[in-house]
Amino acid sequence: MFVPGWIMWCVLLTPHMSARGLEISGYDSHEVICSQGLSDCTMKDELLLIVTESNAVDVRNLTPSFKLCCKETAPCTLCLVIDAEITINPDKDMEKEGHSGHDEEDYSEEMERNPKASVTVCYSAVSSMPMCKKVEFTVNHTALAQPNQAKFSMVITEPPGVSYSSHVMVYFSKPSHLSREVVVPSLDEVCSLELKERVEECRVPRLSSVINTEMNQVELQFGRNESLPSVCIQYEQNGRCQKWSRTTIPLDSVTPCMCLKVWDEDDQRSRRSLSCPFTNTDFLQRHVWQNVSVSVNQGQMINHHTMLLWNLSAPCRLEGEVWPCFKESSCREMKGFRQQLANGTWRQNSKGLWEKMGVFEDINLQLSPCVMVKVKGMGHELGPFCFKNTDRHRWSLLVVGVMLLVCLTMLVVYLLHDFVKKCVGHCRYVGREGHVVLLSPPDMDDGVSESVCRLGSQLRTQGFSVSVDQWSRKEQCNLGPLPWLHSQLLELNSQGGRVVLALTPKALKKVEEWTRLSKDVIKTKGEDKGLPQICSPYSDVFTASLCLIEANKRLGRANERFLLVKFDSHHISDESLPELFQGLPLFKFPSKTQALLSALTVGGTERASGKRTWTGWKWSGSDGWRARTKEEQNQQKDSCSKYVGDEKNLETKPLKCP
Repeated sequence: MFVPGWIMWCVLLTPHMSARGLEISGYDSHEVICSQGLSDCTMKDELLLIVTESNAVDVRNLTPSFKLCCKETAPCTLCLVIDAEITINPDKDMEKEGHSGHDEEDYSEEMERNPKASVTVCYSAVSSMPMCKKVEFTVNHTALAQPNQAKFSMVITEPPGVSYSSHVMVYFSKPSHLSREVVVPSLDEVCSLELKERVEECRVPRLSSVINTEMNQVELQFGRNESLPSVCIQYEQNGRCQKWSRTTIPLDSVTPCMCLKVWDEDDQRSRRSLSCPFTNTDFLQRHVWQNVSVSVNQGQMINHHTMLLWNLSAPCRLEGEVWPCFKESSCREMKGFRQQLANGTWRQNSKGLWEKMGVFEDINLQLSPCVMVKVKGMGHELGPFCFKNTDRHRWSLLVVGVMLLVCLTMLVVYLLHDFVKKCVGHCRYVGREGHVVLLSPPDMDDGVSESVCRLGSQLRTQGFSVSVDQWSRKEQCNLGPLPWLHSQLLELNSQGGRVVLALTPKALKKVEEWTRLSKDVIKTKGEDKGLPQICSPYSDVFTASLCLIEANKRLGRANERFLLVKFDSHHISDESLPELFQGLPLFKFPSKTQALLSALTVGGTERASGKRTWTGWKWSGSDGWRARTKEEQNQQKDSCSKYVGDEKNLETKPLKCP
């Protein structure tokens, strides 16, 4: 028997756990509990290779199970409980000893007064070494509840090699005896109990969201001051989850089906918490409706009849109807062709949108059929979305019109050639001190943007020809950020000058991340195909400059062509610079403005007199850079339109910051 020690709470883990499984027990860690008739019970570790025990005890039955043992306020631990039923045969034990004469009589009397016995039980998980426990006890035959039969229970806390959802084999040490297999419950089952707060593996970061309509964003709150956990965003509970590194989400991208997944990146436990806090937020439904798009196309059946293909995409899966119609007579409906959006399979495309496709057979495409959509909850129908059956005559008119426009453009350029040449020559002499390309960090906010603007304006007042990425948004949207940067480098070749990078702590983290990813370009090309990451519009330009710095460092000319500027409001030391930036001149602004101007003046003069050209830049696929496809250009323009505002603001290049 045993003396109750620390009180422990043990929840029996079964496939269907409930409140009735809660037990109060007096176990302590690594305890053995013997039934009536057995005393002096002890349990100790035993090696399977040296197990030696008498034939006096046989195991009739083994019943293994797992419990969740919670000692007072300490964290709960996983416990293996083995209930054993044994049969005691004292005659076999006496025969094995082989005593004779008076010694045998004395030994028999001692065995009758205080017979000893032991049992060894082993257990092992998959791909782990077997572990054995030897239970020793004293038998009192007169006190046994049943003749020559008894029971004992073994409690093993945190058994080595055993984890959640693993399979464990429990067996008697004698090879000819029985064995039992038990499956450890999964972590999800354990974390569904009321005591989940006491289980360390169930602890996940808490996440709450607050909708701030004034700032037009959703604020994420984690309820702790330590390092922020990892977060990813997905549409629908089974959608693709994309990493999110900010504490705010733009409100126009939030929908009722948006879910958030949170976990600790540095924790070895992989459990994550999933929450969908916007499910019952009706006013966010309009963000889904505003992003519904429908396209129609033609197809051909096996019998050569035509059919109308339709494709609908939206941030969330929708319920509703789709039907074909003819554009004449206000899109007259075709009877018997309605299809339900809820039927069939939705799939998520590379942009993170859910898509549903359908077919209308035996449709006369010569009549330019259309598609109408009715979404559940919407007060009006969407459409018509029509199939445009353009003939060759219309295409010919379009080609002729384009050719006339091209010819007219070439004529105007030829006539204005001399005028343009004079303007270009005049612009080159405006910056007497050389040309400066000022690049913003990729984590732009109002404070950093204002500082970059102020620096560009001050350089221009000192006689430099300055190009700031913030002042060239329209050119970046039309050309793309990388071709724009390439054009600025050509300007540096003719005038001399330097590229100035504005640094912030977040920019340094971006450089370190880029350095890691650049070691494996093939891997990075396939990433980030889901939910678009919202970042600064100057992120591509900043990243392209990193490639230039790396190429020029190999040639030993990086410090002649690049300068780094940190703002007094940010604490950045020379020691904290990434390896890519080490060796480049670093200046403070505005406290060290004069030193910066001197470096730019000397550098510009040397560059102009030396007549060196930029190297390490090739506009080809060999260096990982390529011309954008039509789809990527459209995405770039859409991305730019989020930040730049109306066309009037795009064309302005302010000399002074507001």
